Amino acid sequence: MASSSRTMLGPIGALLLVIVSCVPTAYSDPRISQAGLICLNGSGTPTPNIVSNFLTVFQDVAGQLNTRLYGISSIMSPAPAIYALAQCHEDLSATDCLLCFAQGRPIIPRCSVLSAASGRLYLDGCFLRFDYYNFFNETVDPAHDLITCNSTNATAGTGQLQSGVPLSERVSRVLGNITQIALQSKGLFGKYGSEGVYGLAQCWNTLTVDECRKCLNNAVSKIKGCLPTVEGRAMNAGCFVRYSNQKFYGNSNSDGSVNIGVIIAIASSAAAATSLFFIGTYLGYKRWSKKRQVRNRLFGLPDALRRSNLVFQYEVLEQATDFFDESRKLGQGGAGSVYKGILPNGRVIAVKRLVFNTRQWVDEFFNEINLISGIEHPNLVKLLGCSIEGPESLLVYEFMPNRSLDQVLFANNPIRVLSWQERIRIIRGTAAGLAYLHEGCVVKIIHRDIKTSNVLLDENFTAKIADFGLVRRLEQDRSHLSTGIAGTLGYMAPEYLVRGQLSEKADVYSFGVLLLEILSGRKNTVFARGSGSLLQSVWRHYQTNSLPECIDPALRSRFPFSDATNATKIGLLCTQASPELRPSMPEVVRMLNESDVIVPQPKQPPFLNSNVLSSDDSSQSWNTNTGVSNRLTNSDASSVSAGTISLTAR
Repeated sequence: MASSSRTMLGPIGALLLVIVSCVPTAYSDPRISQAGLICLNGSGTPTPNIVSNFLTVFQDVAGQLNTRLYGISSIMSPAPAIYALAQCHEDLSATDCLLCFAQGRPIIPRCSVLSAASGRLYLDGCFLRFDYYNFFNETVDPAHDLITCNSTNATAGTGQLQSGVPLSERVSRVLGNITQIALQSKGLFGKYGSEGVYGLAQCWNTLTVDECRKCLNNAVSKIKGCLPTVEGRAMNAGCFVRYSNQKFYGNSNSDGSVNIGVIIAIASSAAAATSLFFIGTYLGYKRWSKKRQVRNRLFGLPDALRRSNLVFQYEVLEQATDFFDESRKLGQGGAGSVYKGILPNGRVIAVKRLVFNTRQWVDEFFNEINLISGIEHPNLVKLLGCSIEGPESLLVYEFMPNRSLDQVLFANNPIRVLSWQERIRIIRGTAAGLAYLHEGCVVKIIHRDIKTSNVLLDENFTAKIADFGLVRRLEQDRSHLSTGIAGTLGYMAPEYLVRGQLSEKADVYSFGVLLLEILSGRKNTVFARGSGSLLQSVWRHYQTNSLPECIDPALRSRFPFSDATNATKIGLLCTQASPELRPSMPEVVRMLNESDVIVPQPKQPPFLNSNVLSSDDSSQSWNTNTGVSNRLTNSDASSVSAGTISLTAR
């Protein structure tokens, strides 16, 4: 009988061993609580390329995190050089690591990128840092390393076990053990729990073992200063150490072992085996379901969008762009990089890799997709779809072979100069597209970011308005919205920039600036020195009846002077300080297309003074949800408050 029983239970025991080995033993989380943020001012030199370089290195780091738990990157040219590092703690799963990085990526640019500040962000599960020198082997930074201690002191219940061992002794033992484990680990990681105290140590993978030892010894000596509080964190330049009286980590690495005695005991009963199978399956499903809910909450597709034909598979777009090869890159802005793609059916597309993956961004993103996806007009770039369930968010547009207007208009060594006729056709097309958004849809749609880089050119140099990430709808019975500032300095209307009052007349103002840029071939930078901004220059020529002198010298006076005068006056009309004095976009279309329409005389436009801003590039988009401080769209870089910008009429 015994032999028969063993024969019967043998396969069941074998099955149980498989089940036990397959059911996850850790139920960790991404540990996305912020432990510390360090911003160091002035360690770099502000240049026009600083935001682009920042986005490039973190995009590279994000790609590395898809295959391992850390990533490093650097860019040397164009200046400034920027170094970046991100690393998850070794006990996190690959999914939890990506979730932790997704939480930290929008936070770290709060260290102002525009003013060349550097940043270090410590979450409880991962670390992100960027700076302007090679810090990869840095261990300690006495001036800036952090120590945080829990405010709760140990009590008789939390500080002593029944054995009467003081908390300080137990913490010292745990800290010694995690240091030893980390130094023996290839991942420079250690965790250990004993007698009601739990500890974790992680060095960054760029350190050697000796460098890790130096960092951990320093961190351990400082974190003991938290005693007798029940929790402490040491955040050095090269490592992270934490202890607590609560277990805060999972059991996924080597210190969690399966008890063989338990397996034998389970194998002795078929009933217990069946129970374990169902329990393991249930727990495994709960873990998988919980993680799926977290991912869906951050990055999931709404059911309405999922059922539409707008959803592309990430793998299809990845292959279409040759895995986002640099040779396919069409351009890069504050929102992300754009790549040329070729679908399996041969259709050429443009794929934008977006920077943000936060919950707030996702909500806004889908609102705009629902708003724009059904709109078609010859002068609007068609949105073909999106992908947001892969490791990053992608938008798919129709491909424009002649790229953006700014690349043609402001190129240092232009392949061709836009003729007068082409410029007027681009102006008229942009005006027609805006008029359709304002008056041709069921609801009034305000673009909020009209500028040369958001006007694309097809094979015939037909203008198509692009980038609808900032659009807002305005019900027909409302005169304006009160909202956070979003747009681009130099193009934003004064009432919107100062008071946050948004109406379609804000787009009219932006269009006026765009029109004058196209005619003059000159950017309207708000950081102009000497001769002042483009608006100031055009206004001076208007006062002296010399508006044709504003036209791009590259045209060599090959244009009709009367048409140039009228077109320039229309630009000044669109940029009037008061929105009531600006024409509507349908009125602008009529003035541009009908020769018998009399163009009214403009008044002096507002001039933007911003001496506190040091950058020479006003082409980046800005966004804020408060209406008080402006923030660089999709890199989240704090920069300047509206109170420091004055609008004057001279």
